[in-house]
Amino acid sequence: MSTKPKTLDVTIMGRSYKVACVDDEREGLLAAVSHLDEKMNEIKTSGKVASAERIAVMAALNIAHELLQIRESKSSGDSFDNDGLKRRMNSMQALLDEVLVPQDRLL
Repeated sequence: MSTKPKTLDVTIMGRSYKVACVDDEREGLLAAVSHLDEKMNEIKTSGKVASAERIAVMAALNIAHELLQIRESKSSGDSFDNDGLKRRMNSMQALLDEVLVPQDRLL
């Protein structure tokens, strides 16, 4: 993919912006734009903040807070336990197989 930035038109809270972005980062940028737009519209809808600048600052604070919470939970070892989930699913599958086998004999 190209490493040369291309201009991308995005809309946040009804306003259009041109953003430079390389192809590899386009999907991530669009996801970030969507998340920011959602947060800013939530704040705007609440009616507690009027100006676009204040809405942007409040959205930035909310997103920064979310990011810091995620980082903190990862550093404290509270990350998602994928292996544990797989073990639980296999255990549940074995239990279901055990219970459902007699049912199959009835049919």
